[in-house]
Amino acid sequence: MKKISLAVLALAFVASLAATQAFAQMSAPAAAASADKTPPSYDMKAQSLLDLDTQNKKVISLAEALPQDKFTWRPSPDARSFAEVFLHISGERYGILALGGARVPVAFAKDPEAYEKSTTDKTQIIAELKKSGDFMVATITAMSNADFARALPSLGPDANAGDVVYILVADCHEHVGQLAAYARENGIVPPWTVAAQKAAKEAAEKKAAEEKQAKKQ
Repeated sequence: MKKISLAVLALAFVASLAATQAFAQMSAPAAAASADKTPPSYDMKAQSLLDLDTQNKKVISLAEALPQDKFTWRPSPDARSFAEVFLHISGERYGILALGGARVPVAFAKDPEAYEKSTTDKTQIIAELKKSGDFMVATITAMSNADFARALPSLGPDANAGDVVYILVADCHEHVGQLAAYARENGIVPPWTVAAQKAAKEAAEKKAAEEKQAKKQ
């Protein structure tokens, strides 16, 4: 019996030692990070503005390329139409930034849920995308570094205004992917893909011409 007890104690000691070592290994990076006083390499404000501008241009370019009769197309009866996705993106800019205290347009604030079904007109939708895009850029541009770190306990114990901007960036990427899938289902190549393919082709042609010229010399 004593031998069994000693064996159990020995196993417990080994397990405890392994757990302690594992915890120490996991804690080391965190401790090193907290001791690191170097400036962050990622500027969230500048990067988020750049990213959101790029995504907004993609959304607008697709809206401009889409024929008017496709704005009511939807992949299934329970899914949003093209028009609703475009306006949902526009409305999310207001709704998400409002979580951080931004003042949104009165027309949107009165009935946010009705906003994405308010029109299927191509011209109006493009105008709304541009308007909400300007609002988004102006709101984030006006934020200081201190604003990004401002606590928002209503969203969570460790939440801050920077998290709100991050949510907006992630949301925009999600819906750009959704729109790309919608476009492909309708035989439409997204404009940004067309531009990338054109640039790649021109680069390949330029390289081939340079190599051909080099062989002649």
